[in-house]
Amino acid sequence: MKFIYSFLLFAPLCIFGSPKSFDFKDPKGVNTIIFQLDALLESISGSAGGISGIISYDPTKPESTKGTIVLDASSLRVDNSVLQEHMHGEGWLHVSKFPQIVFSLSNLRNIKTEARALKATAEGKMTIRNVTIIMEVPVELTYLEGLLEKRNKTPGDLLVVRSKFKVKRDDFGIKPGEYLDKVANEIEISINLAGACPTQ
Repeated sequence: MKFIYSFLLFAPLCIFGSPKSFDFKDPKGVNTIIFQLDALLESISGSAGGISGIISYDPTKPESTKGTIVLDASSLRVDNSVLQEHMHGEGWLHVSKFPQIVFSLSNLRNIKTEARALKATAEGKMTIRNVTIIMEVPVELTYLEGLLEKRNKTPGDLLVVRSKFKVKRDDFGIKPGEYLDKVANEIEISINLAGACPTQ
């Protein structure tokens, strides 16, 4: 009986627990965020791969979904090395002082199911440069029970999160009103992330 109790206590949540905890730190390094700024004179686009975080998801109660996605700000990349240096620098993202960009998800609402996907509005808070604002972003979640092994060769489940939304740099005190002809105020962000919940 003591053995059974210990096993139940420490068994992974994906086997017995509900909700399930999905880890978005991808060992394959595939998880990526894409960003684009389309100003009058220049269009800037890039990506970032330094993603981590945990999302708690219960397929029977998706409205209670919550968690945090964290982006390592220094992983933001553009093709132009000089532009990237400016982007990381003190006047813009200042990644040495503010190393993380964080979205904290509190719940889902306006939930609709389409085939295997669940579409909803994610309510949460975005923090950039230590400035936090309340945000609502559209999300699409696909819960793939038992398919982690096909992706990572480890038994378990996957949660795929897709979203496309916009933020404004002046909301976070990033050069408000400056350089708008070359660096757009509005930043379009696309995410396609897979979180893992292994069963062993």
